[in-house]
Amino acid sequence: MSSSLPPESVQNLEFISKNIMDIRNKIDTAILARSEETKESSGSEVRLVAVSKTKPLTHILQAYKTGQRHFGENYVQELVNKAKLLESECLDLKWHFIGHLQSNKISKLLSVGKFLSVIETIDSKNLAQALNSHHAKRILEDPGKLEPLDVMVQINTSGEDAKNGISPSSCEELVKYIIHECDSLRFLGLMTIGTNFETLTEPNPDFLLLVKLKESICKGLNLDIKKVELSMGMSSNYEESIQLGSTNVRVGSTIFGERDYSNQ
Repeated sequence: MSSSLPPESVQNLEFISKNIMDIRNKIDTAILARSEETKESSGSEVRLVAVSKTKPLTHILQAYKTGQRHFGENYVQELVNKAKLLESECLDLKWHFIGHLQSNKISKLLSVGKFLSVIETIDSKNLAQALNSHHAKRILEDPGKLEPLDVMVQINTSGEDAKNGISPSSCEELVKYIIHECDSLRFLGLMTIGTNFETLTEPNPDFLLLVKLKESICKGLNLDIKKVELSMGMSSNYEESIQLGSTNVRVGSTIFGERDYSNQ
C-alpha cells in the first residue's frame, strides 16, 4: 500500500502500531487461558475490530499499515464518508457497523458495498426484514459481486434502558427469523455491550449470560456451536471476554487513544 501519510505523521502515529501489536499479544495470551470447554465451543481465532469513531483517516491508515483490517464505526454517515475516502487505497478493509441502526439509514449504509463486512446490531424482526429487503435488491442489481450480508443479533444483557438490543428472552426467536426468513442475510453470532464495571471480582455477568444464550440458541436451533460467534469485550475488558469465549472484540481507545467528541 502506498501510504498517503506525510513522513512526520508516520512517526507521530507509531504508537498506534505498537498498541495493536501489544493487543494482539494479549489476545493470544487470553486464548491460551481459556478453559477446555470454552476452547471446544469457541475455536482458536479472535477477530480484533479497531473502533475508529471520531478518529481521522491518518489513524486508520496507520492501523491498516500495521496489518489491521477490521474497523468499527457507530454512525452511518461517518462510516460511509470514511469508506468512500479509503476504498481506493485500502482494498481489503472491512467495516463493522456497531451502532444503533435506523431503518431509514439502511440504504446509505449499504452504499458502502463490498467493504461493509458485518452489521453487529440487529435487534428486531422489523430491522432484519428491512435490511434483508434492501440487500436483496442490491444483490439483484449487481449479481455476482455481493453475497449475503453477515449480521449479529445485539442483546441487551444488562437490561439497562440506555442500551439497545433485544431482550435475552426474545433473542432465539429473532435468530430463527434471520436464518429462515432472511435469505440475503447470514447469521454470524451474538453481540452485547454490557455494563462497564469499574471493579469486578467475579466473571462479568453480561459475558456469562451471552455465553449461556449462545449455548441455548445452538441447542434450540440445532446450530454448530463453533460457528456461532460472540462479539463482546471492549478496551477495558477484552481479555476477560476472550477467556470466556468472545471471538470478536471491539477495541478503540486502547488502540487510538481517547476520543475527541468536540466536533461531533
